[in-house]
Amino acid sequence: MSLMIAALVGLAVGAHIATWGMYKDSIHESFGAGKYARSIVVGAVLGPLGAIAAGVDVTKPSGVLLLFGLTYALERAVTEFWKTFIRDEDQSKYFIPMQFHVMGRVVRNRWMRLGVGLGMVSAAVGLLALARSFEPATGEAASFARAAVIASFGGWFSAFGGAFKDAPVEGFETFKFFRSPVVAGLYGTAVSSFTTSYPLVALVAIGFTVATLETYKTFFFPSKPRGKFAGKPVLFPEMLVRRRAFVPLYVAIWAGVVITFVFAFVTTHTA
Repeated sequence: MSLMIAALVGLAVGAHIATWGMYKDSIHESFGAGKYARSIVVGAVLGPLGAIAAGVDVTKPSGVLLLFGLTYALERAVTEFWKTFIRDEDQSKYFIPMQFHVMGRVVRNRWMRLGVGLGMVSAAVGLLALARSFEPATGEAASFARAAVIASFGGWFSAFGGAFKDAPVEGFETFKFFRSPVVAGLYGTAVSSFTTSYPLVALVAIGFTVATLETYKTFFFPSKPRGKFAGKPVLFPEMLVRRRAFVPLYVAIWAGVVITFVFAFVTTHTA
């Protein structure tokens, strides 16, 4: 039963990611069922694996909430690693290359890209190990302030990676650079009520940070193209209407997350 719940959480995560991705990209690339299903399948696989690895109890609302954020972070890490360091694709359709590049020049050597990617994974693992060293002693509650700082690690990792990728092409944006660390810190404070594992806090916080910022960029500014398609023409204008059919699903998933958080908070603080 727990694995079934974890798989359903993963499906919800995948559908959430697939929807904002489709909503922004489909007007430039059209709609592809296979591409839309990719994140859903990856999420369904990573949900149970994440639950087992992190040891979260998905029979509790707090466990479901933690797994949602964790799976979000894992799916984004796996998918972006594949797109950036492994996949070979024509980059001419993009304003900002999606494959690993230096100052806008794509690194064509796949082994070199893979080496850089593995280096980044090693750095991320090192940060998680550092976070673990700050965990409270057995029986002690997590510190909100410490959780916020540690959760911001993931935000800084994302901010520096994003600046390295985007700034040489579109210029440095101060608000964009500091946005992820601040939001991740806030989420870290919120989820530290449900676990004393700081590596888990950091991963869950960055997962919810991505979900929140992508929602903000996608649905609060629907007419503004994603950075990778800046200045590119709308090739499939029919998707401006068709994509709206997916919005109720997206809203329903967010509603489920909010309701789960409320139940998790209530049950945790009244136990």
